[in-house]
Amino acid sequence: MTDVCFETARGMAAALRRKEISARELVAAHLDRIEACNGAVNAVVTLVAERALAEAGAADDRLAAGEPVGPLHGIPMAHKDTHATAGIRTTKGSPILADQVPTEDELVIERIRAAGAITLGKTNVPEFGAGSHTFNPLFGVTRNPYDLGRSAGGSSGGAAAALATGMHPLADGSDVGGSLRNPASFCNVVGLRPAPGRVPSYPAELAYSTVNVQGPMARTVSDVALLLSVMAGPDPRSPIAIEEPGSVFAAPLDREDLTGLRVAWSPDLGGSIPVDAAVTAALEPQVRVLEELGATVERADPDLRGADEVFRTLRAWIFAVTMGPLLARHRDRMKATLVGNIEEGRRLTGADVARAEILHSALFQRMRRFYEQYDLLALPVAQVPPFPVEMEYPTEIAGVAQSSYLDWMRSAYLISSFGHPAISVPAGFTPDGLPVGLQLVGAHRGEAALLQAAHAFEQATRVGERRPPAVG
Repeated sequence: MTDVCFETARGMAAALRRKEISARELVAAHLDRIEACNGAVNAVVTLVAERALAEAGAADDRLAAGEPVGPLHGIPMAHKDTHATAGIRTTKGSPILADQVPTEDELVIERIRAAGAITLGKTNVPEFGAGSHTFNPLFGVTRNPYDLGRSAGGSSGGAAAALATGMHPLADGSDVGGSLRNPASFCNVVGLRPAPGRVPSYPAELAYSTVNVQGPMARTVSDVALLLSVMAGPDPRSPIAIEEPGSVFAAPLDREDLTGLRVAWSPDLGGSIPVDAAVTAALEPQVRVLEELGATVERADPDLRGADEVFRTLRAWIFAVTMGPLLARHRDRMKATLVGNIEEGRRLTGADVARAEILHSALFQRMRRFYEQYDLLALPVAQVPPFPVEMEYPTEIAGVAQSSYLDWMRSAYLISSFGHPAISVPAGFTPDGLPVGLQLVGAHRGEAALLQAAHAFEQATRVGERRPPAVG
């Protein structure tokens, strides 16, 4: 039943309601797919097959009895291993937490399961979700299904690789500096970083922070919107939760053209980031597709002065606050780059954080004015194609040295710094057959319009329909 595993989530949901397939059959098909493919890519690191089949049987009984069912009724999903799941180990890719089994679901998992999704297990992440290459000492590395010798990206790399290979149709993830977007680009799937508060988080040590967000991934933009409709919406446990209900994203994305849309195309953010020539070559023709759909496209670069300092300062501060206590007890069991980030955060002064917040506020206002002229910003998701899996991070891009494991992610994390929603959509391939994603950035809290534009682009290009050859 390989073909059913590559059906859209919306299609699966409709077939389940029409009783053309049972939830048990659908879960069994995905378990078979995991057995066939996971050995090659190492995307799913904890599997709860018996529990999933039992949940599927109960889902079939509810439907047969005519009971109300949720929008994800019977849809199988594996969850990112940084998200707490009741009764299922949640390791965050660290030996320190190898035996951690939460007693409660965190909010995003609570909502997904309440909507009827069936949990298959957990997907691989970098250690504590730090970095955009998925490897850790507990489970090893996740490989790119389009080339097993390449990275799947991260930190939602296991989720993206599982989507690309048909192991599940929907995935939850999180994004600080590109963790939903980079793996989506590397694995030819779709990943959305929503605006802070669109998907509320609980529990959260830093409940007012806007740096880390949770969001959806899928093989299509329409399915991303479906999952967002479940994940989004107000919750009294989150002080920054947006009041708009998630149901506004459930409607079909029916925009057929982009007439009247004003797009700023910034292939290297005004020369501020190096970009591999293969990425630029893949994206340039696809940007013209936006024009063919009716959009006005101009070369224009946003003023991102201070964005680098904003992101790096606030990220380091968060790492020090949330993981500093672990460092004191387990320094020898944490990767060097993670230790370095925590120590960088500890060196920050109150004046450093205050300066970052002032720059943050000024940046938001400049971007507000930028979006008075444009509706969308388009740029590369990642500055490089998927890199060799043995590398921790690219050390050079287009002849420019990258001094840390964050440097090569600037095309994604600079966008994180001002908080607008951003999506990675499949856009092309290098001559070596490696996926390249186009990043579209919407207006402040403008997910609905962003999803409509991304869907129109996706339907015109159909790049996401190319399956990975490495695992069939």
